[in-house]
Amino acid sequence: MNISHDKKKELQAEYRQMKTDMGIFAVINKDANKYFLVETNNIKGKINSTSFQLRSGAHPNRELLRDWQQLGADRFEFTVLEQIDYEEGRDDYSDDLELLRMIWKEKLAAQGIGFY
Repeated sequence: MNISHDKKKELQAEYRQMKTDMGIFAVINKDANKYFLVETNNIKGKINSTSFQLRSGAHPNRELLRDWQQLGADRFEFTVLEQIDYEEGRDDYSDDLELLRMIWKEKLAAQGIGFY
């Protein structure tokens, strides 16, 4: 299927305008009730990336990776904890995401949750 030059440009512009879900998710060790928190501006992409790193034995957090390999993938779950909405005219959400991570870490620690 050939796409015209104009249609290709239109599709590329639409792609650049797409907004991904951003926020924080956790990789949860269900046996140890231990969380690995990740804040990101692309939740779906980062979950896929993290899952791939764990499955391929290349995740940078060695403790999480060791538990994943010993217990198996079925003893873990990926859960989105919170999403952030976009604001008109704003591009950088890194401070918001970092603050969100601190809030969730504090909230979960108060419940006796451990962390990687």
